[in-house]
Amino acid sequence: MNPAPEWQVAEWLNTEKPLSLADWRGRTLVALAFQMLCPGCVSQALPQLQRVRDTFPEDQVAVAAIHTVFEHHEAQGRTDVLRAFLHENRIRYPVAVDEPGPDGIPLTFCTYAMQGTPTLLLIDPAGRLRMQKFGHLDDLRLGAVIASVVAEGRLIDEPDAAS
Repeated sequence: MNPAPEWQVAEWLNTEKPLSLADWRGRTLVALAFQMLCPGCVSQALPQLQRVRDTFPEDQVAVAAIHTVFEHHEAQGRTDVLRAFLHENRIRYPVAVDEPGPDGIPLTFCTYAMQGTPTLLLIDPAGRLRMQKFGHLDDLRLGAVIASVVAEGRLIDEPDAAS
């Protein structure tokens, strides 16, 4: 498996410093690519990401989002509007603003060959992209995948009991 490509970020919100994927090494990262005006993002994906944050221990599972605007730039492209959106929706985990590309398509969106939003990314503790899912994945299935990756990481990190 290949390492997950680094995100190309114009700005970080809800964090005191810029982050990179290396900052989450050792933990499973559940990340969401979203747009403020995406109905599925607002009604399902963003609340689901908060449920992940509330369910799993922070030392094992991290959550983050990337605001990747590929349409309606005039309505969604302003950071002050995004800040208000995050505040109103009580989103407190780190949120990256995807770097706009010269053709209006965000760079991370292109790097990951995303089809649209919401797109869920699951990056394992070693920094490898383990899942990329466009659209909604139900909570039970997502929880099972996260738990499996977390357990796999613990098995790799734990010394062999026989030695």
